[in-house]
Amino acid sequence: MKISKKVFLLVTCLTLAASSAIAQNVSGFGLKGGLNYNGNGSYFQSINNNYQNPDRNIGYHVGVFGKLGDKLYLKPELVYTATKSEYNAGTFDLKKLDVPLLVGIKVLGPVSVFGGPTLQYILDSGFENASINSIENDFSVGINFGVGVNFNKFGLDLRYERGFNNNEATIITNNITTLNPNRLDTRPEQLILSLSVML
Repeated sequence: MKISKKVFLLVTCLTLAASSAIAQNVSGFGLKGGLNYNGNGSYFQSINNNYQNPDRNIGYHVGVFGKLGDKLYLKPELVYTATKSEYNAGTFDLKKLDVPLLVGIKVLGPVSVFGGPTLQYILDSGFENASINSIENDFSVGINFGVGVNFNKFGLDLRYERGFNNNEATIITNNITTLNPNRLDTRPEQLILSLSVML
């Protein structure tokens, strides 16, 4: 699913504005951070027509969030994410800005479930011992859903994230021409563990 730069910037600004308004009205805003257990899509090697799935690796994320509501709530976030996936040909590093737009509901005491779309913008990427010629879309859309627990100002949540569509990068190595490059699907698939604190 393609998304324009203007739409992404507009949603990001609205998320920040909503977080500020939320802080002044009902629930509040805060900081979050944690670990990502990540794998991107398959890596296609043009020489031998071989596909390889990545070995998953640990990344991290930091960001801000706003929360509006109690039992049923809206939770927009703005998060910087760094991930890494390992292939036989090398390691793929990805840094991106995520804007999850989550809706949640308390189901039992401090436990809640949530989900919603996430807008993603790729800030930087690199492939070990090679150069990335291009990525199909810097902007993409995915989905988050998970479960969280909150105690006073502190929260802990575990969520699953998946990109909707393939988003290929072309990889140029010393023995590959630009006419027949290797390709890598940059679409994320990850488990995300976050600790948050309401300010």
